[in-house]
Amino acid sequence: MTAALDGLPAFDGLRARHWHTELREDGVLVLSFDREGSPVNTFAQEVLIELDGLLERLALDPPKGLVLRSAKSSGFVAGADIKEFQSFDEKGTVGDAIRRGQQVFQRLAELPCPTVAAIHGFCMGGGTEIALACRYRVASSDASTRIGLPEVKLGIYPGWGGSVRLPPLVGAPAAFDMMLTGRTLSASAARAIGLVDKIAEPAVLVDTAAGVALRGAERPFKQRFMGWASNTWPARKILAPMLVKQVARKARKEHYPAPYALISTWERTGGGVQAKLAAERKSVVKLSGTPTARNLIRVFFLQERLKGQGGKEHGIKHVHVVGAGVMGGDIAAWSAYKGFEVTLSDREQRFIDGALERAQELFAKKVKDEAKRPAVAARLKGDLGGEGADLADLVIEAIIEKPEAKRELYDQVEPRMKPDALLTTNTSSIPLDELREHIRRPAQFGGLHYFNPVALMPLVEIIRHDRMAPDTEQRLAAFCKAIDKLPVPVAGTPGFLVNRVLFPYMLEAGTAFAEGIPGPAIDKAAVKFGMPMGPIELIDTVGLDVAAGVGAELAPFLGLTVPPALSNVEPGKRGKKDGQGLYKWENGRAQKPELPKDYKAPSDLEDRLILPLINEAVACLHDGVVSDGDLLDAGVIFGTGFAPFRGGPIQYVRENGPDAVLARLKQLQARYGDRFAPRPGWDSPLLRK
Repeated sequence: MTAALDGLPAFDGLRARHWHTELREDGVLVLSFDREGSPVNTFAQEVLIELDGLLERLALDPPKGLVLRSAKSSGFVAGADIKEFQSFDEKGTVGDAIRRGQQVFQRLAELPCPTVAAIHGFCMGGGTEIALACRYRVASSDASTRIGLPEVKLGIYPGWGGSVRLPPLVGAPAAFDMMLTGRTLSASAARAIGLVDKIAEPAVLVDTAAGVALRGAERPFKQRFMGWASNTWPARKILAPMLVKQVARKARKEHYPAPYALISTWERTGGGVQAKLAAERKSVVKLSGTPTARNLIRVFFLQERLKGQGGKEHGIKHVHVVGAGVMGGDIAAWSAYKGFEVTLSDREQRFIDGALERAQELFAKKVKDEAKRPAVAARLKGDLGGEGADLADLVIEAIIEKPEAKRELYDQVEPRMKPDALLTTNTSSIPLDELREHIRRPAQFGGLHYFNPVALMPLVEIIRHDRMAPDTEQRLAAFCKAIDKLPVPVAGTPGFLVNRVLFPYMLEAGTAFAEGIPGPAIDKAAVKFGMPMGPIELIDTVGLDVAAGVGAELAPFLGLTVPPALSNVEPGKRGKKDGQGLYKWENGRAQKPELPKDYKAPSDLEDRLILPLINEAVACLHDGVVSDGDLLDAGVIFGTGFAPFRGGPIQYVRENGPDAVLARLKQLQARYGDRFAPRPGWDSPLLRK
């Protein structure tokens, strides 16, 4: 490539594999990123090497200005090529890869001409870092433009100069809010903190960026002062401990070391940009080799696998939901929010009215533009008579967990449905073989099992049965994708995957609670392992009545006994929804009693809680509830919140060694009885690395 670049005119119209140029009449060179053979732009090493050679020649004969843009309509840059990064970890060459990215971006930063990033669409990770290496940034006003640094979700932090350049640009508080949370910013939010200098309509984005390259853009004094003042040595010493406290409230250092490493590196590193880049590189290389980073990267690929199921064709426009309780109402509201026409029916109008009120709360929270809310709300209609079933492409049943009630409903609804419409159930535990016996078109019947709260939980289990058509599964998976949910196909056996794995965990927590172990001690042990919420609080959150219903269905199948705390539910004491359960609840928060200062939880409490879950996960893999261990781990992580940094229950067994985990399980069996007896599947080669 470099042989063609003997003078500036040669830059005009240059087309390399991943980059091409256009010299404007005003003397500004537009450099377009268009990764060959990829629908999105990501930074592979060959892409960086090609860019490095181009920048080297530009430094010798610079244009009046440089505008960096994407030639992809899909967005600016998605970040680094994570699959390639994963291979570098396996080869032990992460340090070389990070060094190259830092050097290329620093070469861009040192170009002797104004540089401007013209950002349209997603700008993530390395995309944001190359934009930070430019002198200015102009963002498209389009709603698709989102700017972020999500590396913390992969167990690392920005390592191509992002953690060095962002704090002095926007100030440490705003910079760390971005880097520690991984949240993305709209163009206007980025402009407000000083990350973006100007916002332009998409049609004039490059023209605006070229104008900034030629004339510059003045940043407000307050932004410049905040950027300087919050990064001085005294400010770093004051702010760093405050940032650590914020992180500690959400993530333990032994579980997620990256946020702590980021804060520490920023706090203690002074000097020039090269010293800061070296400290960033050393820290990120160390993090990349941790089990946390490797497991979180694995979880990233699991998530991508789930997103890729089903494609886009679902043929669904109108969704009819039967049952306006918490689950049914929230499923209906979420579907309307995501663009579907929805009708919601129930046996009494008061239930529908309550669901519609909750829907308005969701729309107010999710639809920031007030002018657009009425159109979203109009997509959701109450339907006391249930006429929507006649017009729907998808009917979702979300009534009580009683097979006979569900079958009676199907007898009423199915004859009225369109020939190609799908009938689904949101049952949480009833095998579909029990429900499909009287279905007229079983090929078009399946399960769509959502999790509570619908707006927050990303997973939906697609429940199969032996007479379900492959096309039905494909359409349901595509529908899940359309509503931004992650579909996991599972066998229609009792409890399916998530509840079957979660129930022994919650049951053992209830048993320990009945023995007199305080609820806060039980919850503390689970959270220490990495669960997002303790099991006692979880039981109260889902409702003791719901837990009892699932228990009645699953306990006989799993050969377990339900303790009185989970089987005898008193009226008005169902948990969070009643304000009283195993805990007292106020303002939506559990009021947990303080543990005595000298209290010591049993040393095996963590194993008592976690190993039943692991044991049942092994049995699910053995029974073919899901097709492989990766799907099982994905389902349990996204359906239960199982510690992502551990990679899922099957990955936990692989990392700790199946023989070692099995030995601990047998110790519990000897101590507490056969509820800890190893389930079938521990001899599977799938459990070994």
